[in-house]
Amino acid sequence: MELAKRLAAAAAYVPAGSVTADIGTDHAYLPIYLIEAGRCERVIATELRSGPFQSALRQVAEHKLNHKIDLRLGDGLKVLKSAEAEVLILAGMGGNTIREILAASPAVLNTVKMLILQPLADPGDLRIWLAANGWKIYDEQLVEENGRIYVVIVAVPGCEAVRDSLLLELGPRLAEKKDPLFGKYLEIIAGRYERALAGMKVSNNAAAMEKALATENKLVGIRGVLACL
Repeated sequence: MELAKRLAAAAAYVPAGSVTADIGTDHAYLPIYLIEAGRCERVIATELRSGPFQSALRQVAEHKLNHKIDLRLGDGLKVLKSAEAEVLILAGMGGNTIREILAASPAVLNTVKMLILQPLADPGDLRIWLAANGWKIYDEQLVEENGRIYVVIVAVPGCEAVRDSLLLELGPRLAEKKDPLFGKYLEIIAGRYERALAGMKVSNNAAAMEKALATENKLVGIRGVLACL
């Protein structure tokens, strides 16, 4: 099974021999890869939607992996038992959706040893939630695929030392290790804020002006990080 680059980057963080659960597995490409690559002996794969779940069933059957991939139809972590999986992968959904899925099942989450997350949007909100809820950001990686930059966040139980909201938004481990794509990634983020700021400045109401000031301060901070690269 050949994976998309962003999924392959996530898969590379899975500890060898761990029991892993892929939440929102879609067509089960990632679980199939983990088994066929010898990374895992057993993978739990969950999917909320019936259509992709049926596709996943077919894929697993075609690869003759029914005995190693446990497919479950259901919502997030609610189809898992406590201490059933050591590693959770949540990829291909928004950061706030990931946060909501994790927060909805504390009994399961509290028994997990590692989170491998690939948010399509709002990674900053997700990092801030992780830091506030007993998770340390162990590592991060940027992956460029088809003209888009994706972020992979790996978290483990512990205390996140970085509390600065801007740095958590941008990626503290990305900044520390100067990820090769970090400069390009920051320019994209800065561009979004600049476009948003231009829209805010046409409004004269107090709320918009306050938001514009906060956005300007963020842009100054982002430019400061860029200057250090």
